[in-house]
Amino acid sequence: MSYVGHPVDVIKKLHAEGKWDEMESFCKSMLDEDPQDMIALQNLSSAYLRLQKFEDAVSCCESVLALNEYDEYALKNKIYALERMHMHKDVMECCEKILEKNGSDNWALDSKGLALNDLARHDEALSCYDLSLKYDPNDITALVNKAVTLSFLQRYREAVQCYDRAQRVGSSIRGLAIAKSEAYQKLGMEDDAFLSAQGMLDDDIARFKEQARQKKMRVFDLFCLNEFNELEEKERQHQQKMDSRL
Repeated sequence: MSYVGHPVDVIKKLHAEGKWDEMESFCKSMLDEDPQDMIALQNLSSAYLRLQKFEDAVSCCESVLALNEYDEYALKNKIYALERMHMHKDVMECCEKILEKNGSDNWALDSKGLALNDLARHDEALSCYDLSLKYDPNDITALVNKAVTLSFLQRYREAVQCYDRAQRVGSSIRGLAIAKSEAYQKLGMEDDAFLSAQGMLDDDIARFKEQARQKKMRVFDLFCLNEFNELEEKERQHQQKMDSRL
């Protein structure tokens, strides 16, 4: 198939349309003319990733890295491919290469942490996440991965704190409330576990428990009462709107 226009524009169009097979062919044709064409090599590796040709993606990235050993785009694409092939030690080497140039690269620190987790080196993984959070306290990837690692190590109280921080940063991320609830269950804190499962943050949980104590009610009973009152109020407001139309 022939393409009209500047190669970059053609690649952008193929990428936008998700035509990865055609993008692979087009980049290969560019490399036939110039085997060291960086644009072709970079985009060919991206096409290989989408096509799940991970070994080819690694080979392509290595061609780029032979020209520039610190090329960040190639290193990250290589990491993506290596992760999918479960080559965790090689992932770490690539992360270290990125960190040689930029020791505060959160993406590389988080990826290294994941690789360390997969190698069962959990304490070292936690150190990576802590360093990442030092540079960016709101790094949601580091927060979630740290919380999961702490839970795995049965350090549930620390995990709860980390999950709560993650909820504050990434409130739309599914599963955080349940994960925090499960950590509370491991601590035998059933009321906190129940309220966490409803999506409450720790500050709100503490306030709710205090309200229940003052009302001399069980946490579950107060929650159900509040839910009932809220539904009753919504029904009252709905009825008022209906009446106003008569």
